Amino acid sequence: MNQSRNVIRYINAAHVIDHMFMLIFPAAVLGMTQAFALDYAALIGLSLGGFIAFGACSLPAGWLGDHWSRRRMMLVFFFGIGASAIVTGLSNSPTMLVIGLTLIGIFAAIYHPVGTAMLVAYAQNRGREIGINGMWGNLGVAFSALITGLLVAQFGWRSAFLIPGAVAIVLGIGFALQVREEPIPKRPHTALKGASGQRISMVMVFGVLALATATGGVVFNATTMTYPKLFQERLHDLFASPQTLGVVVSLAYAFGAVAQLSIGQLLHRVSLKWPFVVLTLFQAPLLYAMAYVDGWAVIALGAAFMFVVFGQVTVNDSMVANFVAPQWQSRVFALRYCLSFGASATAIPLISYVEPRHGFVGLYLILAGFGALTFLAAVVFPRTPSEAAVGQTA
Repeated sequence: MNQSRNVIRYINAAHVIDHMFMLIFPAAVLGMTQAFALDYAALIGLSLGGFIAFGACSLPAGWLGDHWSRRRMMLVFFFGIGASAIVTGLSNSPTMLVIGLTLIGIFAAIYHPVGTAMLVAYAQNRGREIGINGMWGNLGVAFSALITGLLVAQFGWRSAFLIPGAVAIVLGIGFALQVREEPIPKRPHTALKGASGQRISMVMVFGVLALATATGGVVFNATTMTYPKLFQERLHDLFASPQTLGVVVSLAYAFGAVAQLSIGQLLHRVSLKWPFVVLTLFQAPLLYAMAYVDGWAVIALGAAFMFVVFGQVTVNDSMVANFVAPQWQSRVFALRYCLSFGASATAIPLISYVEPRHGFVGLYLILAGFGALTFLAAVVFPRTPSEAAVGQTA
């Protein structure tokens, strides 16, 4: 029988890889324009297929996780995403680059429906483990800027894909040797009721989740994709070198880890509604302010925004964990992430169209509108008792 902690360690490592690999390109692209004779907007557009695949392939991945094997799907994830990164690093034309980035998206799509369901199945305190797992995913986002900046500066842009690809394959070998195939652990599932005991409309819950997932997906992807370029423009006089810029961007991303650890602990003790409302309340104002500020204020506001947006991801995952029976969770997580990453793919043409014409001011004002819609979804979400109150921990 697998030890829960050992399985969760590999799931957390996979979350680092998943987010890091999807964001290597936006960080590396700043050093690739000469190699491919394309400008920033044109190169960013080449990643569209990968982000479409990241969303669309979540559905078959979740179905295969429930009907075939979650362990085997995670093996496909580790080896597939590692090999795809190596293919991308060997690209010598825009066409090959598109193929490599799309393959990364296909295999990256496996993690969230399969890995998150596997995590929930083995977790004893779901809120805490989802928060910790989210922290590792956040560090993957941070590492994408930090490690990519260092590798590009020292060894060239190809190394930013080749070296992480090899690491993913090594982790896959470890997972194959240390995690055995076994039935999904069974755990009791209690349908949640409202704080006053009334029955909660599942249509309302999943309607709110769908809206927040779609709008949040666009905002999340657009900001994480553009932070390296935004910081480069707004902080050029302060941080000129790519290594230093990568460190600064990574610190802003890493600030979201604080949110996911604290929100994960909080969700065990309070209703999902209140963290949801508070976190989304600040999104539109922060995005509006980031449209105009320069200098050190970009770092402060960028870090604050990462706090609220990553905290919201933890809340949304907890909705699925609390409202959906275990045997359905891979498929529901697949639907959630298909919608999230499918919507987030629209951020690519949005950036390519708006940024050359209206700059980051226009782009971030549009994103502030999406943030306001996310807040409206949080306001109508029903108030539920805490996880601890309904006795859903072991």
